[in-house]
Amino acid sequence: MKILSRLGELNVSKLWRLAWIGLRNPFLVVPTHRATMRTMDICDRIFGNAHNGDNSANAFRHALWNILIAQRTIKILKSEEKAISWAEKITSLHETLMPNRPLERGMDLHNNEVGRSFFMELKTSSEDEIIGFLEKKADKAVKIKTVEDAKGFKNILVYLED
Repeated sequence: MKILSRLGELNVSKLWRLAWIGLRNPFLVVPTHRATMRTMDICDRIFGNAHNGDNSANAFRHALWNILIAQRTIKILKSEEKAISWAEKITSLHETLMPNRPLERGMDLHNNEVGRSFFMELKTSSEDEIIGFLEKKADKAVKIKTVEDAKGFKNILVYLED
């Protein structure tokens, strides 16, 4: 399983940081894990292995992940703002624990933020509606060359390579 193999890459300090977040928010662990697994299942089904690149499929995955985390935790947190904040905390933590080069990290953080902004529009949508919405957004994703480029594309998915 990809997630378990990624956890094996973490040092003790990073594992402790991840565990501490889970211990402080135990009721959010299961829905967050399920949202993560569902995101990977959907992206594997739609894109195969392509979503592991720095392309529009990856942008789709990051946006979907944030939407599903927020959608699945809002029932527990009982607040849109808290659900969005939790999605940001988890997905930003991922970028800290599993660091990419600065450009890839910037792209991922941007697409995470775009996904959270889409959540407000999609919070009561079905999974199929969310997928359809994001497929259209991914088709219109913009290729960037620098992290600064992404700042000019608010609410637009970005990617680095075709």
